[in-house]
Amino acid sequence: MNDVKLLINGRLLAARGGATFERRNPVSGAIVTRAAAAQVDDARAAADAAAAAFPAWSALGPALRRAKLNKAADLLEARAQEMALAVRDETGSTAGWGHFNVHFAASLLREAAAMTTQIGGEVIPSEVAGNFAMALRTPVGVVFGIAPWNAPIILGVRAIAMPLACGNTVILKSSEVCPATHALIGSVLEEAGLGAGVVNVISTDVKDAESVAEALISHRAVKRVNFTGSTRVGRILAQLAAKYLKPILLELGGKAPLIVLADADIGAAVDATVFGAYANAGQICMSTERVIVERSVADAFAERLVKRVAALAVGNPNEGEFVIGSVVGPGTVERVKRLVADAVKQGAKLLIGGGGQGTIMHGIVVDDVTPAMALFREESFGPQVSITRVDSADEAVRLANDTEYGLAAAVFTSDLAAGLDIARRLESGICHVNGPTVHDEGQMPFGGVKASGYGRFGGRAGIDAFTELRWITVQTSPRHYPF
Repeated sequence: MNDVKLLINGRLLAARGGATFERRNPVSGAIVTRAAAAQVDDARAAADAAAAAFPAWSALGPALRRAKLNKAADLLEARAQEMALAVRDETGSTAGWGHFNVHFAASLLREAAAMTTQIGGEVIPSEVAGNFAMALRTPVGVVFGIAPWNAPIILGVRAIAMPLACGNTVILKSSEVCPATHALIGSVLEEAGLGAGVVNVISTDVKDAESVAEALISHRAVKRVNFTGSTRVGRILAQLAAKYLKPILLELGGKAPLIVLADADIGAAVDATVFGAYANAGQICMSTERVIVERSVADAFAERLVKRVAALAVGNPNEGEFVIGSVVGPGTVERVKRLVADAVKQGAKLLIGGGGQGTIMHGIVVDDVTPAMALFREESFGPQVSITRVDSADEAVRLANDTEYGLAAAVFTSDLAAGLDIARRLESGICHVNGPTVHDEGQMPFGGVKASGYGRFGGRAGIDAFTELRWITVQTSPRHYPF
């Protein structure tokens, strides 16, 4: 069992009063982690430590920050097996998903390291004679990041990598589902030699999460907040950030549509759907939840999709490597089954799936799903995909946009001009033509619209999110004043 402490100012500490909470493996039910349950005073101590570390870290040259982040990437990969097993034990995912998390997270650290010399500015012509005017991007101070459990190493690292590259110090609040996994991120960055207080990691019990979050958002040293997680919690955090006038970056839920037009390569569309719907048992914010397919090719698409899903390896991730392991808990099983049963009751057809044991679910495909069904609208966050049949590309776009969410989308067609036109018409932060909805790269501007959040991680967009744009002038000659 993992015993997780708080990382504050370079020290591993118990929570005030010794409060702890436990995390159980979703398959076996065994306790796998006992973690310190941070209280408000612990949160304030973490913010104080980050604030004290900020002057030295922000003054460090870009080459030194780059070297430390690259070292952290190397150390992360060196501990891949340890981290992958922590992911498996706490979230129920496959070890393969854990290894993918490690290697992609390392790429995020290296991408952030590469951006340390790209934090620039510009010279802007001034109307005042002899006035040299500049727009400069500077570190903001302390950044508070909150990461989820579903891609825990990727999203834990993403919450803090670019803020660190920009010269900020950070506090990472771990997910209650995977505190040991997120604590390992702090351990790696500490080992990389960033310095005491530059990275702080705190874990909280669910019952204390909101008070701890408010203590950090309200802290005068905290200048930026970022959160990846559910839309429900995102709304709460957005209200808190507004209360204290703190900018917040939100990457929230999704209900990603994949459009299949009549001229599409059906095999390619099926491959993308299988990957997008069942990777990590459908527990990805970009997961393909809705396939909207033109009626003339819908039967062929559905037949090939069912064959592929039937062949997917499903099993206990504690006993071997499978494509689909466990979902995170019984709540996911109940939610997915409720949505599917409701759709079938209203006339949809269950083509495959519905079986499983405990938190291990087989892949589900539901056909003839309509916008009147909850399965069309509610995020399932599980291993299912629905098929909705339409008569035209215009109808496909209309239904794809008929959702509160707008994170990722995809369209399959042999007419690339038509695909690009549809991509522009879809209300999503991300759209891929002839590619899966699940696709991320560290240098890309990642984020959503509508109830999927606002702001962008990645590349230059990440620099914009985690720096202040300041106007600075130098008067190089005597200035004339009107009085």
